[in-house]
Amino acid sequence: MPRDYYETLGISRDASPEEVQRAFRTQARRFHPDVNRSPDAEERFKQINEAYQVLSDPESRERYDRFGPDFRRAPQDGSSRGGARGAGTRGTPFTDADLDLDELFGGLFGFGGRGPMAGADQEAELELSVAEAFRGGRRRITLDGRGYDVNIPPGVTDGQRIRLAGQGGRSRGGAAAGDLYLVVRIAPDPRYRVEGRDLHTRLPVAPWEAVLGARVPVRTPGGEARVSVPAGSTTGRRLRLRGQGMPNPRGPAGDLYAELEVQVPTRVTGRERDLYEELGKVSTFDPRESR
Repeated sequence: MPRDYYETLGISRDASPEEVQRAFRTQARRFHPDVNRSPDAEERFKQINEAYQVLSDPESRERYDRFGPDFRRAPQDGSSRGGARGAGTRGTPFTDADLDLDELFGGLFGFGGRGPMAGADQEAELELSVAEAFRGGRRRITLDGRGYDVNIPPGVTDGQRIRLAGQGGRSRGGAAAGDLYLVVRIAPDPRYRVEGRDLHTRLPVAPWEAVLGARVPVRTPGGEARVSVPAGSTTGRRLRLRGQGMPNPRGPAGDLYAELEVQVPTRVTGRERDLYEELGKVSTFDPRESR
């Protein structure tokens, strides 16, 4: 399906000529291949240019509004414009061979020495372990063969962006370079499940700890903590350790939830077997009674 020119520029159908031009400047600055290295940038740039060529000319825009994608094949109403150049466009749409920046932008962004042009902002993903996200620190990374020193604040969360000012797209004419934004992705961890700033972990306990209650150690990214297991606990019970989740520089830290797993020994000594047998004889507990 042909792409809608208004959608391409991100404007409404009643946008003024000034709004068309502003939208073109914004989109062209963002997707020009000189400042945007993403694989689809060049194709997006061509689409933006084509949309602007049509919508910036009153005659071609009027025909596009009337006839839609088929406006170039519609009757010319006596107009001398059109032919191979495309009805109502300002010159031939640019191709791979003739993307001349001065001609395309008309000096708006200062290509070819006509003035400064700020660099485009860029994004990349930064994968961190739970421990790295918890404690933060300084890390050296390499992107596209270029090294960066990154200060990771303690307690970063999945999806949070870390800004490296001036490390994005190149500028021209002494203007400011773009910024590089690193989007944090927290890698899956065998011990912790992360939900926002809260952490979830499994806590194995022995049968007697679950029956009698006990105070047991639990590992957290910040070190060992201790939690009280209430007497009569069963597998699946969750114990909350307040403030033991991910740090929060602007408020309270997250919590850590320890989910109990009652585990039985796979091998027992003779004495242990005797005790279990004795327990089996004297106990009135029937785990199937409630089913």
